[in-house]
Amino acid sequence: MILFSHPTGNANVRHAALGLHHAGLLGEFWTCINHRPESLFSKMLPASLVKQFSRRSFPPELQPLMRSYPYFELGRLLAPRLKLGRLTRHEHGALSVDAVYRALDRRVARRLRETDRFTGVYAYEDGAAWTFREARRRGLPCLYDQPIGYWRAARDILVEEAERLPEWASTLIGNDDTKEKTDRKDEEIALADVVYAASSYTQRTLQQAPGLKARVIVIPYGAPQRASSVAPLRAPRVSGSPLRVIFVGSLGQRKGLSYLFEACRQLGRQVELTIIGTLPLERCAALEKELKAVRWIPTCPHAQVLQEMAGHDVFLFPSLFEGFGLVLLEAMAMGLPIITTPNTAGPDLIDDGVEGFIVPIRSSAGIAEKLQLLRDEPDRLGAMGEAAKKRAATFTWATYGERLAQSVREACQMSGQSGLVSR
Repeated sequence: MILFSHPTGNANVRHAALGLHHAGLLGEFWTCINHRPESLFSKMLPASLVKQFSRRSFPPELQPLMRSYPYFELGRLLAPRLKLGRLTRHEHGALSVDAVYRALDRRVARRLRETDRFTGVYAYEDGAAWTFREARRRGLPCLYDQPIGYWRAARDILVEEAERLPEWASTLIGNDDTKEKTDRKDEEIALADVVYAASSYTQRTLQQAPGLKARVIVIPYGAPQRASSVAPLRAPRVSGSPLRVIFVGSLGQRKGLSYLFEACRQLGRQVELTIIGTLPLERCAALEKELKAVRWIPTCPHAQVLQEMAGHDVFLFPSLFEGFGLVLLEAMAMGLPIITTPNTAGPDLIDDGVEGFIVPIRSSAGIAEKLQLLRDEPDRLGAMGEAAKKRAATFTWATYGERLAQSVREACQMSGQSGLVSR
């Protein structure tokens, strides 16, 4: 049985756990916060926190296998309310995201020492070092999930980006990672028996990892299958009206935001831009200036994000460095053609010119050219949107979970862990 862990449990993590569970392979799923609305603790929380914690709810079928270690994550979430935000500063803060990952990793390693019931471990980047060390001591296979490209490849691009556009540098927090942190990432990779990536781009970046001995297996994520039930029917675009463009994601230059804004500015009133995403911790005057000139939604529930997508014509995601970009599939499922770069899952999801366009990174002109084309050719825009929706339907979470579970079973059997089969 697999000991599975992740501090927050986002969509791909939940579906990985579900896939393992449905295959009879999941022993325990460790996370930080497992929000259960019916619990007394949840009923005592203020409404604002309940809304925040509701994102940490997990499917009922996983509940018997859920284990939580909430202390550091609760502290991180409460620190700003208690005016203790300094404790959450990048990497070094006692309640930073990095501290949360390390704390859960150590707790899961301790769990391994408490029992012999597990026959493999599955952990994610930045949260696997202690778990893998203990698993190695016990001769257990280590399965590693790399949700974003390898850090050396990221630093090559993002350090150069900070030099190109210093006014955006404060949003590139990964450039501040210490050697201790990057060494830990490399140790995790070196200890892994199998590395799972969601895109061929992530797979290519791992070629720079000096200690990689594991097989790298690419299994793409899934798209929301009931998207049409949460979004209104798309109103046809009125001829001559502005092209409705939307971006959803973290608001940092890693996403290529300066090039996005510049491309839309080149087209002026021919486009209407909506941005959905929260501000980074460090202030960025260049970003704040750009947001004042567009429609900006700092945060909203996932269902509303899908509704917003459905009210637009094109999804723009010019990321410089990505692992997958799950919002790409979500936008396609809502019937939007996408414009993205080779440094995302875009080339795995679309044929260039059919369901969307692949443009070079840092190319405002390339983005503007494709936006202009879609504005001027409404029939093509509609056809590409329909093609995107059909293509997204071929990427399901059920398929993702099934492929992952089959691969995990095979990996553990190859490691001599015949006891992995469900029992």
